[in-house]
Amino acid sequence: MKLYELLDFNKELLKRLCSVGIKPEDYKYADLFADYERLNREGEKKTYIVAMLADKYGISERKVYSVINHLSQELDYCKSRAVG
Repeated sequence: MKLYELLDFNKELLKRLCSVGIKPEDYKYADLFADYERLNREGEKKTYIVAMLADKYGISERKVYSVINHLSQELDYCKSRAVG
């Protein structure tokens, strides 16, 4: 399969993702965010979670905060299309 074929096949999905502010590289941080949410539900402090995740994923604490803020955003596109 060629790159073009993959892009063409997923064109609508990619358009929708792009229109709501999802960056292609966001998928890399899905596991990090899941870990953050789990630890947060377990009652851990945010600063501890950030330090632990920065170490676990080999990125800076600033980047962890940035990822958490970015992936925590509500999608206006989805809210405007909600049924009811």
